[in-house]
Amino acid sequence: MTDRELTRALTAATAAARSAGRLMDAQRLRAKKVNQSSQHDIKLELDVRCQRVITQILAQAFPDIPVLGEEGTDEAVRQADARWVVDPIDGTVNLAHRIPHAAVSIALQVRETPRKAGYADGFSSVVGVVLDPFVDELWTAIRGRPARLNGRPVAVSKRTLDEAIISIGFSGRAGSVEAMVEDVRNLSTRVRKLRMMGSAALALVYVADARFDAYFEHGINLWDLAAGGLIVECAGGKFWREVCPGESTFRLAATNGRVRPPVGPGA
Repeated sequence: MTDRELTRALTAATAAARSAGRLMDAQRLRAKKVNQSSQHDIKLELDVRCQRVITQILAQAFPDIPVLGEEGTDEAVRQADARWVVDPIDGTVNLAHRIPHAAVSIALQVRETPRKAGYADGFSSVVGVVLDPFVDELWTAIRGRPARLNGRPVAVSKRTLDEAIISIGFSGRAGSVEAMVEDVRNLSTRVRKLRMMGSAALALVYVADARFDAYFEHGINLWDLAAGGLIVECAGGKFWREVCPGESTFRLAATNGRVRPPVGPGA
């Protein structure tokens, strides 16, 4: 895509995130309709509404680019040369319990040669937007350009492991808890603090903005990390991900480049 097209895509993704964010903020303290509930997750009717709003705005700007989303995927993504990757509410369980820590995550990915591509299916993120509507913080990135928060450039921290605040996550999928418990055991006495806050997208952009120094998780989905991972890289950080064996989910390590991850290269 040309620089002009990427800038236009960032504008469209920002508008879509803002629209969904206004819905989230308006519903923050209200009772919410639950569409589906499991031991470790909740799906709200609000998730569906937010993805519908996002999809409409993206389709107006780029009618030929399909959406791969948590709340439904256009089958055209299988043959498409570009796709939007959308998590309308990352942190749904938080929002369902009136905890104001959740985000809208939107990435534009393009198909590239496998050697260049950032993901095993041949796609790479070229635009990323993560919005926290409750504190009006918007992180953005275009590949090859600086990551930004509300328009100002951001960069990862320079802290080392003993000074680090590290975010972790438990997906609830088979094996993920055991893997993260081992990471906690290894890290707990070696870092300043561990945090588990319930939004992968926000954990990633917090690494980009030097609030966290690293983030590790096992068993999360593409829409959780496609935008935030790009933002980390554009902020000067390291973002490693690998498909979990036999699944479509990922394990990931995002760091400032100084903190050694428990998984991935350098572990």
